[in-house]
Amino acid sequence: MQSAMRNLLIISLIACFLVLPSSAQPPVGGDNGWYAVNCNVNGADVYFDDEFKGTIEDSVLYVPVYTTGAPYQTFRVEKDGYTTYYGDVTSVPGKGEVFDLYATLNPAAPPAPIGGDVGWYTVHVNVDGATVQFDNEVKGTTSQGVLSVQVYVTGTPYQTYTVTKEGYLPYTAAINQYPAAGETVDLYADLSTAPPTQQAPLSPALAGAALLIAGLVLVTGRKN
Repeated sequence: MQSAMRNLLIISLIACFLVLPSSAQPPVGGDNGWYAVNCNVNGADVYFDDEFKGTIEDSVLYVPVYTTGAPYQTFRVEKDGYTTYYGDVTSVPGKGEVFDLYATLNPAAPPAPIGGDVGWYTVHVNVDGATVQFDNEVKGTTSQGVLSVQVYVTGTPYQTYTVTKEGYLPYTAAINQYPAAGETVDLYADLSTAPPTQQAPLSPALAGAALLIAGLVLVTGRKN
């Protein structure tokens, strides 16, 4: 009897060590739902209505929420060295359901040195997660519709900027303004959804060749 109890205790302890962390996956069942906060930076801290909920692991954090409780309004994701992401919580998961939230963190721009020769471009885009290039040099991706780009006012000025994202037509425009030291110049890009691709019709030459081949096959079949 004592041996059996000791074996049961050992099995229970092993099971405790094998339990996955709460951020790895939501448990099955229960009277609550879950928010899955997806983020591109591991180790970032997640807050719901200024209440700390945990840190991102393997690009996600699962946050439990009672379906009968007061709904959350906002969430934010932050980490040193990155710009803080702010978002709205627009839906409440039902019992046993998972609702996805997304946050993209961009490296924080270093502060301009006092008396230095650094200016800024602020690129405003109507789509989050769009890639911004200056003269074909990638500068980062937009978060909450904005990306700040540091430039040296004594350096070679950029001529154009391009904004791209899959599923949208690329946007390219000329850069006609240049920031002075400590100043910011605003640039704007409005991305339009790309039209669906259509299969091009056969050229007359290809269509004629296809008909000729079909005719030869038909004639050969009749001779046989």
